[in-house]
Amino acid sequence: MSHVTMDTATSRANPTPAPMKRLTVPAIRDRKGKDPIVMLTAYTTRMAQLLDPHCDVLLVGDSLAQVIYGLPSTLPVTLDMMIAHGAAVVRGSWHSLVIVDMPFGSYEASPEQAFASASRVLAETGAAGVKLEGGETLAPTVEFLTKRGIPVVGHVGLTPQAVNALGGYGARGRSNAEHAQIIDDARAIAAAGAFGIVVEGVVETLAREITAAVSCPVIGIGASAECDGQVLVIDDMLGMFERTARFVKKYDDLAGRISAAVETYAADVRSRSFPGPDQVYAPRD
Repeated sequence: MSHVTMDTATSRANPTPAPMKRLTVPAIRDRKGKDPIVMLTAYTTRMAQLLDPHCDVLLVGDSLAQVIYGLPSTLPVTLDMMIAHGAAVVRGSWHSLVIVDMPFGSYEASPEQAFASASRVLAETGAAGVKLEGGETLAPTVEFLTKRGIPVVGHVGLTPQAVNALGGYGARGRSNAEHAQIIDDARAIAAAGAFGIVVEGVVETLAREITAAVSCPVIGIGASAECDGQVLVIDDMLGMFERTARFVKKYDDLAGRISAAVETYAADVRSRSFPGPDQVYAPRD
């Protein structure tokens, strides 16, 4: 089981509990067809601390574009941004495997460009691997990286970095031709050495077919419960945004709770009931 119980509390002064053995790439690869892999995105140290005991993999996703920076898509994300957030998540975790998204433009030009970018990510963050979007055309790059010691997670189906080429964020694999191409993409990435593949936004039957077709774990997002694991954007599943994709299940309404808490704080300030006696310092005798 992946759930971890730690007795040591964390705080800004004591950010990380006592060291323990972190999950490894081989351990995640070996979960194929076994216990489902729990993955969530994380972008900050504090969120990593909260998610880490419950997750197997923390993904520092380029979704930080919209979630953290308010950008319209993932395309403007830079390698420096991913490295900064990747290092923060590694500092806040001690159990989960940490994977960092490679941003648009940092790996597509050539395998050599991809290696230069990925080696920076691993060296400067301490993460265990990187994630690349793309199918058959990226297979040589995945092979180039894995043969040089860089673990890779693939990403097929709906690939947000290709939103302009795809024409939007709709589900993929509805036509026979697209269905066959996505299967070929997954097989090519797996054969190239990826230790896992994220399958996003595809029809459910296609996700099940991909899971059965490849030897590495398949992590679904808008895919199928039959995948080897699941991933969601943390802010989506916690209810931080009113509008989310159809495949998101909201497990809380943090936006509503935060709004209510701030409303109460504002009322206390305006009524001068905050700070009260418990929040101020008395003079010395």
